[in-house]
Amino acid sequence: MFLKALNPRWSHWQGKRVWLVGASSGIGAAVARDLLQQGARVALSARRQDALLAVAANSALASVLPMDVTDPAAWRVVHDRLIQEWGGLDLIVFCAAQYEQIRPWELQSDKVRGTIETNLSSVYYGLEVILPGLIARGNGSIALIASVAGYLGLPNATVYGPTKAALINLAELLYAELHPKGLGVYLVNPGFVKTKLTANNKFPMPAMISANEAARQIIDGIEKGQFEIHFPKRFTRLLKVIELLPYRLRLTALGQMMKQ
Repeated sequence: MFLKALNPRWSHWQGKRVWLVGASSGIGAAVARDLLQQGARVALSARRQDALLAVAANSALASVLPMDVTDPAAWRVVHDRLIQEWGGLDLIVFCAAQYEQIRPWELQSDKVRGTIETNLSSVYYGLEVILPGLIARGNGSIALIASVAGYLGLPNATVYGPTKAALINLAELLYAELHPKGLGVYLVNPGFVKTKLTANNKFPMPAMISANEAARQIIDGIEKGQFEIHFPKRFTRLLKVIELLPYRLRLTALGQMMKQ
């Protein structure tokens, strides 16, 4: 029982219908390219149509459907079009993210609002639209791209980190609620990945990997039916150990990290 995969395993991607939200750059774009190469039908959504077209690279399997993830109505428009054209969805990947290096004394309401809307509220807008159909059909999966920044109160992530912690919590409760209904729920917690989001970081980023390697880790984890897909292990396992420490030790470790 304990060795059984928590989620459905994927033996192939040929013909699978994947809606990838946040596909214009970084991890989302890398996952999209990988899945397209494996024969999946991939709907690419994000704000920037030009970037989505570059990811699609004229693939007959790609559908470019720009949208503002912070607009609840936009989710329904794109979803209804996909259902009309494809008849259903096999996997929806929530990958849209906004990251600002912010310390507590640097908070600005517009940046706070934008990060929460993009990283967290947009997921709820999407779930409201997609879940009734998935539950009615009794199959399909969702993947939430969170972050190891959700494990601990890491430096420079005053708004970003709490939104990712919320996604971790959300993924756990979604699994408890949706798994009995036949749906898969995958939680992805990347460490440092070389993308536009991390390009301006001025602090050490240990064990950084490329977006392509991150995509491979995500797809491999989904294929194996894992619930939490975290990487690179040499970094994420260390954070998981710190997470288990009593607060006196845990906060001391965090304090040392803040000095970096």
